[in-house]
Amino acid sequence: MQKTELEILLAVVDHGSFSAAARVLGYTPSAVGKRAHQLEQRLGVPLLVRSTRRMTLTKAGQRYVEEARDLLARLTALEEDIADDADSLRGTIRLTSSAALGRLHVVPLVIEFMECHPDVEIELLLTDKIIDLVGEGFDLAVRSGALPDSSLVSRKLKSNRRVLCAAPAYLKQHGIPQQPEELTTHRCLRLGQEKQLSDWGVSRTQSGIVRLGSGLLCNSLEALLAACRAGRGVAWLPEFLIIDDLHTGRLVPVLTEHAETGAGGGIFVLRPETAFLPRRIRALVDFLAYRFKEIKTIE
Repeated sequence: MQKTELEILLAVVDHGSFSAAARVLGYTPSAVGKRAHQLEQRLGVPLLVRSTRRMTLTKAGQRYVEEARDLLARLTALEEDIADDADSLRGTIRLTSSAALGRLHVVPLVIEFMECHPDVEIELLLTDKIIDLVGEGFDLAVRSGALPDSSLVSRKLKSNRRVLCAAPAYLKQHGIPQQPEELTTHRCLRLGQEKQLSDWGVSRTQSGIVRLGSGLLCNSLEALLAACRAGRGVAWLPEFLIIDDLHTGRLVPVLTEHAETGAGGGIFVLRPETAFLPRRIRALVDFLAYRFKEIKTIE
């Protein structure tokens, strides 16, 4: 399909050069340069500053691209929405989620949603890295934890209560901690490089912040869960991951009376702020919000 001058300009801006944009669009670099020059001639102002390494925008170009990108996104979304049949959804949704939450809850719900809407294709990326939704072209993200300040539109799906817990075998061997200070002498299974007691959502004591005891440091919640189940120490894990373990007694909560209210934040679905949201994306957000309410919680 023939690209508009605007689409070609945006490709040059996003990819940094005529040649890079040409590779993505399937054009020759000279054709891309010619179309960009035609747009500048029509507007009567330069939009791009050309250099040997990278294209940059003039002040007029920055204003034009900022406004035109939003208009193009609205037009595309509107055309897709009008093209949808009254009783069906179709198109692609790009979605990302944190790994453990994604495998346990998001993947089953995505499969269920696609069974209800077979003409919708979902591209799902599971990663614990924070993805730039706008920069990398994602429609939605499902994330857990404290919600950072951002320009993204958020909708809370569920609370993200976290629980200090350990296996009964570990507590039988090492004792049940009664005060936060006692964690210093316990094996503590930590996510990443977290060292402070406050990172675990436990209220501080009069003596100040208590250092956590030595143990496993890992970037995977699921790996920490496996170590906790195996009796290797105390961990601070999200309710959505350990709810069945708590109900069956495979894991036991500790220091519950010292837990900080609201520690752990929530589970949210996030999206870029847009003037027009395609119907398929609205439908998936509503579906996730409805189905997440059915996930079991601690009584």
